[in-house]
Amino acid sequence: MSSIKSIILLTVILCFATVSLFAGNLSPIGYWKTIDDETGQAKSIVKIWIENNELQGKVIKLFRKPEEEQNPVCAKGSGELEGKPILGATIMRGLKDKGKWWSGGYILDPKKGKTYKCKIRVVENGEKLLVRGFIGFSLIGRTQTWLKAENPIEPEKIEKTEE
Repeated sequence: MSSIKSIILLTVILCFATVSLFAGNLSPIGYWKTIDDETGQAKSIVKIWIENNELQGKVIKLFRKPEEEQNPVCAKGSGELEGKPILGATIMRGLKDKGKWWSGGYILDPKKGKTYKCKIRVVENGEKLLVRGFIGFSLIGRTQTWLKAENPIEPEKIEKTEE
């Protein structure tokens, strides 16, 4: 009887350990709806992927009001992206997996033309992404919460492109 209890207890512990392992290391790879931390409005969809063992993110869709410039460009100070369209711009580069956080890279605010050190973390079972931009060390900066999004390209457009 004692060995059966031990086996059950060990099985339960292994299950919890497995769930904890996967829940703590959710992937940021995919599509994310950026939310402006000042206005609460959706700004864009960013595609995040890994290239050369580093996380990168590119703006693939913009949410613009009719009265706004429909094809805005990166502001002065945006480095090699200055004056180029925000749509299609790689704004996140160089982040590496550090366990709970991806860090060590940079993020560009293309509207302001400023580049910040960056770290990100997937939370709430993969539904939200905390994006922290900062100067120096992470205590001085701001955090946005991005929301998990579907691929914004409609399937019929993908099929036509493949033909």
